[in-house]
Amino acid sequence: MVNASLQIKPLHPTFAAEVSGVDFTQPINQEQYQEIRNIVDKYGAVVFRNTGLTDEAHIEFSRYFGDLDDVTPYQQAGRTHRLSSKYLFDAGNIDPKTGNVAAMTDATVIGNKGNLLFHVDSSFNARRAGHSLLMAHKLPPAGTGGATEFSDSRTAYDDLSDEMKARLDGVVANHSLFHSRKTAMPEYFKDMDVTKMPMSKHQLVQKHESSGRMNLYIASYVHHLDGMPKEESDRILKELTEHIYKDKYRQVIPWEQEGDLIIWDNTCVMHRATGGSYEGKYCRDMRRTTVKDMSSTRYGLNGEGADWRVGMP
Repeated sequence: MVNASLQIKPLHPTFAAEVSGVDFTQPINQEQYQEIRNIVDKYGAVVFRNTGLTDEAHIEFSRYFGDLDDVTPYQQAGRTHRLSSKYLFDAGNIDPKTGNVAAMTDATVIGNKGNLLFHVDSSFNARRAGHSLLMAHKLPPAGTGGATEFSDSRTAYDDLSDEMKARLDGVVANHSLFHSRKTAMPEYFKDMDVTKMPMSKHQLVQKHESSGRMNLYIASYVHHLDGMPKEESDRILKELTEHIYKDKYRQVIPWEQEGDLIIWDNTCVMHRATGGSYEGKYCRDMRRTTVKDMSSTRYGLNGEGADWRVGMP
């Protein structure tokens, strides 16, 4: 049951909401967390405005959702982590050396370009991500882009034909960080053979445990489907991608002010950064905590307890 002091404003007919009435300037207790968690379970993606969270409070609140991931695998190829904690992922466009907008040739910007494609966080790791909590610290002027867009993969699954649902039952998808990055920046990664890089295996269709609904767990990280010829795999992935990208499953959530926080569940929604997130002349300081999945399917088919993680070369 949701506390009457919390106001929920649905943003879309089937998912996504804006919630007010939470005082994030005070420590969140277990009861408050559970109320928030129930809302996130239902709506998949939830925005809270002007939270006032510090980095430390952001991290501590995130721990309620589960085990935290960290940025260690991504600090390669000349990348420098500009934030104070390894638990804060840098989702902005700031050059850590100068404090100005990073050049489009910067390693961090190149790595982030794949985020412009619909994806679910860390599905390419042995243990995937559960929840992500992204907070705005510095925003460019209104109208310069950079909103975050979501897609309702539970309802997208519901709307599949019975024939397609039967066809997808038990199908295993192979998730690759490098496939996504090569798709986004084909020239930069032209010499990379994705098939020789690590891939993580997950059921393409699975139950979202927190809501009990079935979900289509697909993203730009999916390279191929097991047990079928490449042509058939590519055809099915194209058909599913076009289906889940339909406007009726999508919702843009704009960033309105510093302190805005969006929480989403990677196991029931997809998301992407929109144009303006990394380009342009204005700095965007966005910081995300990533919580490892706590469900019974957190390891996919990668082996119970597997802990390998993939980073950019």
